[in-house]
Amino acid sequence: MIQSQQDNQASSPADAENLDEEEIIIEQTLRPQTLADYVGQQTLKNNLNIIIQAAKQRSEVLEHLLFYGPPGLGKTTLAFIVAKEMGSNIKVTSGPAIERAGDLASLLTNLSEGDVLFIDEIHRLNKAVEEVLYPAMEDHVLDIVLGKGPGARSIRMELPRFTLVGATTRIGLISSPLRDRFGATYRLEYYPEEDLQKIIDRNSLILNAKIDGPAAAELSRRSRFTPRIANRLLKRVRDFAQVKGYDTIALETARQALELLEIDGLGLDKNDRRVLETLVHKFSGRAVGLNTLAAATGEEEDTITDIHEPFLIRLGLIAKTPKGRVATEAAYKHLGITPPDAPTGQKTLI
Repeated sequence: MIQSQQDNQASSPADAENLDEEEIIIEQTLRPQTLADYVGQQTLKNNLNIIIQAAKQRSEVLEHLLFYGPPGLGKTTLAFIVAKEMGSNIKVTSGPAIERAGDLASLLTNLSEGDVLFIDEIHRLNKAVEEVLYPAMEDHVLDIVLGKGPGARSIRMELPRFTLVGATTRIGLISSPLRDRFGATYRLEYYPEEDLQKIIDRNSLILNAKIDGPAAAELSRRSRFTPRIANRLLKRVRDFAQVKGYDTIALETARQALELLEIDGLGLDKNDRRVLETLVHKFSGRAVGLNTLAAATGEEEDTITDIHEPFLIRLGLIAKTPKGRVATEAAYKHLGITPPDAPTGQKTLI
């Protein structure tokens, strides 16, 4: 059984009507239910399987787990798999949703023995909430302060043993006391193309969308090493094929759909290319500071650093220098432009 803190919050009928229930059901269906069905992250899976099997053999509650890595790689999916493998219920919330210590206390007191509490974006918990979480994780107790001032007193409430599963894209923002209380911490890596193609092949069957091998390979190449993006592209290409009347998604069909979506051969969208083109055309290969680049592209600085820049750097299309961002030779080649000579003495930050 899955419960969410947000489910308990009041919402207007209009908000409920705006929810695309079919899309939500599809997303849940595409998620693998067991470790055996989960594609990729083999080392993580092996280690996770060992601690799950060991806990089950000892009839113990699983230790607290922390998953971190870039968005879209399967951290939430793993939390659901952990609950499924342990035969436990899972309750879902997120760091920003737990605004006060009382919110967390309400969640913890409603847990049953062996339940899994999944907190997404756990790095966004505030300090007051963290202080309540420490004894709950370590000693399975909840310390509650009654009253204020000299007459205040503290009572300790026993909690059932539970498993906290945290997920974060920014593990560096989690305080050391909280991070150290997790029994195991796992990093999710980007997916190679062959694993993404396996995911596309599997999910195409679930979506009842026939796709041939070359088309699946094309989608995997343009998925930015990320399963979430691979699934999104698969659904949009399926829509394109359906509207055009194609029974099977062939390579040419996939390319036409991706061209319509403005996603090129490397997986860059029009906004990624705008960043590259700005560096190449407006600044002619010169190093550009972040605030200048943001102003020139019309993007927020955080959008550039969090969304566009990591992928462009990973592909080697831009580099950071002491003076700012520069387009690399690979970027010029990708845009079909002859690269200028690199300025003398320009060094790239490692």
